[in-house]
Amino acid sequence: MSRHGGDGTVQGARDGAGPDADGRALRKALPRSAHGDWEPAADRPDPLRLLERQEATRLAELVPLRRERMAASPFAFFRGAANVMAADLAATPVTGPRVQLCGDAHLANFGGFAAPDRTLVFDVNDFDETAPGPWEWDVKRLVASVAIAGRDRGFDDGQRERATTATARAYREALRRFSGMRLLDLWSVRVDLEGTVQRWRARASRDERDRYERNLAKAHGKTSLRAFEKLTETVDGSVRIVSDPPLLVPIEETAAGGAAPDVEAGMRGLLASYRDSVAGATANLLSRYRYVHAARKVVGVGSVGTRCWIVLLLGERDDDPLFLQAKEAGPSVLAPYAGAGRYRHGGRRVVEGQWLMQAASDVLLGWLTVTDPAGEKRDFYVRQLWDWKMSADLDEMAPTALAAYGQLCGATLARAHARSADTRRIAAYLGSGDVFDRALARFAEAYADQNERDHAALVESGAAVAR
Repeated sequence: MSRHGGDGTVQGARDGAGPDADGRALRKALPRSAHGDWEPAADRPDPLRLLERQEATRLAELVPLRRERMAASPFAFFRGAANVMAADLAATPVTGPRVQLCGDAHLANFGGFAAPDRTLVFDVNDFDETAPGPWEWDVKRLVASVAIAGRDRGFDDGQRERATTATARAYREALRRFSGMRLLDLWSVRVDLEGTVQRWRARASRDERDRYERNLAKAHGKTSLRAFEKLTETVDGSVRIVSDPPLLVPIEETAAGGAAPDVEAGMRGLLASYRDSVAGATANLLSRYRYVHAARKVVGVGSVGTRCWIVLLLGERDDDPLFLQAKEAGPSVLAPYAGAGRYRHGGRRVVEGQWLMQAASDVLLGWLTVTDPAGEKRDFYVRQLWDWKMSADLDEMAPTALAAYGQLCGATLARAHARSADTRRIAAYLGSGDVFDRALARFAEAYADQNERDHAALVESGAAVAR
């Protein structure tokens, strides 16, 4: 019979045992098949109340847009409800080992982007909720997202089971492989997207190959130069970010705007603070750009309502733009359940987690603190707005493509976890059989049912308001 600590961690591994024996001993305390169990706790927090508490810190005028986006489908709701699942996962038993978590590891939070050496790589690409915590939480959120995406696509039970099982298997097998590597070898592992796709082409349909080529061309076009063409206009001889409220609002049209000289001076001060958080060479690069304009931009689904800015800089030539994105970063949704973590600054928490989990990161990652018009201090992290960003088109995936993509994401997540901690105990616990894989597939379907109930409650709450 399993014993659980007050924090939900299973007790029972042998003190002083090696990682392999220790990991196998954990199976007796928490059978791998038990990871398939999901029943909402009798005292489960109301998911709508959890969303409301989160929205209390958001920009009130954007909350209805967030609700609208989350109501669009069960998968859209899942994307925006990381705090709901965090509360649910906190009620489930875990084996004990902790890693750096993405915190919101669903299918849409993986993708391609440019590495510093200008190759297209694939990795986890969203770290707003990153924090140290139980390894199981990321894996369960990822595999559940596969089931929910499959339902959105109308796939049958067997098609979804093959995709969820394949995703869990890819995580398990990759973690076992990475756990046996020398640390420096592990640190250099990354997914070259072009090479991966070349291997995939042989079994892909012509439509899938054509769709990928279109997405690749679109990704290569996602640069600051393209953003400059799309998001700016010239007004009275000056370059300005266009106004498209509520999605894109120039700074002078927001509560943060004031007299133009004050705004510009304030932005220069913030940029100087941000430069202090980056490496010396990058700080030198940034010093060669000048501030031009800024605007508030709505992004994502769950992030709607957070304070997110884009900042336009120009280099020594007027055709050398750089767009930065500064995004508000509060505590991780995992913090109430996994602990606050090492970094008190929310922006630094995000950046440090990204550096730790990613094999290649944006060289312009940094952080800063802003004092808003009400005098409240808010933490932000900074990155490039667009840098060859490439996302999978989940709405067009066939069942086999969903399974293949789930495998890619599962293996990528395993590598990210292995970079942050000694995962040999976890690998030994998972073993070489498929017990864990089948359990996770069962959990994914059960949680997809729960997600549909929560989504329906959100939709109904909107209908009630409308009536």
